[in-house]
Amino acid sequence: MYVLITGGAGFIGSHLADALLERRHTVVAVDNLSLGREANLAHLNNHPRFRFQRLDLLDGLQLQRLFAAERFDAVFHLAANSDIARSHHDPDVDRDNTFATTYAVLRAMKEQGTRQIVFASTSAIYGELHGPLSEDAGPLQPVSHYGAAKLASEAFISSFAANYDLRAWIVRFPNVVGSRATHGVIHDFITKLQRNPDVLDVLGDGRQNKPYLHVRDLVAAILLVWEKAGDRLNVFNVGVESRTSVQRIAEMVIEEMGLAASIRYSGGTRGWIGDVPEFHYRLNRVHALGWRARLSSDEAVRLAIREILDSKRRDAGPEHEKREAA
Repeated sequence: MYVLITGGAGFIGSHLADALLERRHTVVAVDNLSLGREANLAHLNNHPRFRFQRLDLLDGLQLQRLFAAERFDAVFHLAANSDIARSHHDPDVDRDNTFATTYAVLRAMKEQGTRQIVFASTSAIYGELHGPLSEDAGPLQPVSHYGAAKLASEAFISSFAANYDLRAWIVRFPNVVGSRATHGVIHDFITKLQRNPDVLDVLGDGRQNKPYLHVRDLVAAILLVWEKAGDRLNVFNVGVESRTSVQRIAEMVIEEMGLAASIRYSGGTRGWIGDVPEFHYRLNRVHALGWRARLSSDEAVRLAIREILDSKRRDAGPEHEKREAA
């Protein structure tokens, strides 16, 4: 099929591009590069079935031109703000980059006849409901602007599917980790320790406890859901049944970096306003399709730490290797 990935230069989008190409699809990836990095797609530059275009989804004229020219079979819509703490200070960030981008894509699909959308949603739509959370849990009362914008996006996807003969797959992600990450708890901890190897400052009390899924497991789940779920509107939680505390992540990062840093907590039960300190999914629906994560939450975190550290060492180049040898 001929598919579009929005947010295609991002952490998850770039891994999704790899997997779609391996399945013989043709891929166009677009990204405004506010969070994504062209380096994430550099290995695909000469691939005959891949093209990258820098594009802002809120540029309606450019978006319509893209859809009119390419006539996509399906859209994987991953573009969104992913910095929940940032949108606390400026709610427009999620109104524009999370919700308005979804509406713009839906409008372009309607006008140009694209009939399939796979949407990257989130556990944040559930707010502070106590789990395990099924896809039918409610009432849904997000506590972050990010979660609210994702929930509003889900609602418009549902209405467009009903009104304009679209098929939709909504995949609600947990915390996702792995190579090419540009933000998130592991990335942040490593960056902090590179600046100060003696003390790691951690937001909250360290007891925040969530499932962490490796990006390769996530991508496999997205594609399985798309290929096997056949309803007009398909909604799936995707995740792993185990969980990892922030304290344990901090300890693992310190271990993998070979440091003896102390951990200093800011206190309180959550890392920032809008953070949900604890959740876990009910995964019966996606398991019934035949998918299960290969890695536990702790295994995913450990592997992601090693992948990110390896990437940073490669980016640092020979000078870093000389310093380590010394």
